[in-house]
Amino acid sequence: MRIFPISSFVATFEDIASDKSISHRCAIFSLFTNGTCKIKNYLNAQDTLNTLKIITSLGAEVKNDKNCIYITPPIKIQSPNKVLDCGNSGTSMRLLIGFLSSIENEFFVLSGDKYLNARPMRRICKPLQDIDAKIYGRNDANLAPICIQGIKINKFDYKSNIASAQVKTAMILAALNAKDKCYFEEIELSRDHSEIMLAKMGADIQILNNKIQISPLKDKLKPFEIYVPNDPSSAFYFALAACILPNSKVVLKNIVLNKTRIEAFKILEKMGAKISYIQTSDDYESVGDIYVESSCLNGVIVNEKIAWLIDEIPALAIAFACANGKSIVKNAKELRVKESDRIKAIVINLQKCGVKIKELDDGFEIEGGVSNGAQIESFGDHRIAMSFLILGLKYGMEVDDCDCIQTSFPNFIDMLKQMGAKFGN
Repeated sequence: MRIFPISSFVATFEDIASDKSISHRCAIFSLFTNGTCKIKNYLNAQDTLNTLKIITSLGAEVKNDKNCIYITPPIKIQSPNKVLDCGNSGTSMRLLIGFLSSIENEFFVLSGDKYLNARPMRRICKPLQDIDAKIYGRNDANLAPICIQGIKINKFDYKSNIASAQVKTAMILAALNAKDKCYFEEIELSRDHSEIMLAKMGADIQILNNKIQISPLKDKLKPFEIYVPNDPSSAFYFALAACILPNSKVVLKNIVLNKTRIEAFKILEKMGAKISYIQTSDDYESVGDIYVESSCLNGVIVNEKIAWLIDEIPALAIAFACANGKSIVKNAKELRVKESDRIKAIVINLQKCGVKIKELDDGFEIEGGVSNGAQIESFGDHRIAMSFLILGLKYGMEVDDCDCIQTSFPNFIDMLKQMGAKFGN
């Protein structure tokens, strides 16, 4: 896909992709309830639709009525007679490994596409195996297909040496079906949607001195009704565009304002960006509007709260390339196990754009300044593709394999067109 430069834009966006993390969780968490759950504004993208297909294979009844999904869970989850296909969705696979490992006396197989089946799963499987979950797969349960023999987990007190919302959620889901109270601790707070949502659904989940206490469910949870707000990770691309294009402004509506989700916006502010927030609701999550306008950006060091902005670092790398001075990202080795090795993907592609960038084991250093358009490899990673299309608004760009954008943000290209972007050969 080739994109041509534009000079500036002014826009208000309401139809940003719904939050992917919350959509996945709504589908999976509905399996703990005793009635029909109503989910408005569920993300209609390949990854989250795969999660719906999987819970249907597990016995749930899913109905789609206009902009509302109705999910009625099965009375009992039983082994399906087929492989559960996660497509390209790492979130689906990793969360479901935790959930399914605790379904006693049932057997499950999770697989995905060629990209997902090459991504490491040991970081999820090993903690669960440490609490006696029966999980098997290639390369010592590091690569899918992953096979799970469900058991009733004993109580556990586990401290994770990484900050990962996927690891945390997998352990919480296993704990909800355990024999006794369980405890989970991470080295720093990762995205906390799971504990917030499950507690508001009625699960006994408490935070005790930075440790999460999870009590097993005595009864099924009551069905819930939720409106999924818009995804800050998706909205961030347009905030980035407003910052790097002169005389530009954007209003991003109905965005999740959870502090663990808007850290990338805070990094832009540290760089000099003009950003303001107005909260509009506070139901399951704090939600509001974000206002951004073009700014002169300066280099910054990013070495903490990495778990809060792991999805936005490819887009932040574009901001660093357009900023004055040096920017450094460290402690972000997690980037190497996402949809692609994002550190390597960022370095290879920014070098093609003429940017001075040094690859580190756990991040990179960028010397900001003038760059240029280039032919970019997405590596099948939606966030790499979208980030370089945004840089293309400034310099022009050709990005391969843009079909991967459908996994998380199906209307991304349409929104670029609303801004005035032109595409061609």
